[in-house]
Amino acid sequence: MEGRTMIWGYPFSWVNRRGSAAIGSTGVKVNAENVVFTFKNHAFVNANYRGTIFVNLLQVIPTGTTTTLPILFETNGTTQAVTKFNGAALTVADVAGTGVYQLWFERDTNTLQLMTGIV
Repeated sequence: MEGRTMIWGYPFSWVNRRGSAAIGSTGVKVNAENVVFTFKNHAFVNANYRGTIFVNLLQVIPTGTTTTLPILFETNGTTQAVTKFNGAALTVADVAGTGVYQLWFERDTNTLQLMTGIV
């Protein structure tokens, strides 16, 4: 075994152990403080998930919505802020329209971050 590293000796952690999660929105609500996309209750609500999530935003944010409002996701009765780099809030201005967005979710830090620069 000389020259071989055992899997538990790698300097990184494994993510997406059962593949990447994918979920589609079921509605969008606009209020004075934020824009909330809602989702069906899902099975990984209590899972210690860490990895990529593909989110299909199926509803259009209504025309005329203030572009500085933050985007929140709501499922299983809980609301989750969505961020960009450096923890900045994802806002209406950052959402190009309907379609699939790739995000990183980490339960331990409660981070849900849009992955930018993906083509």
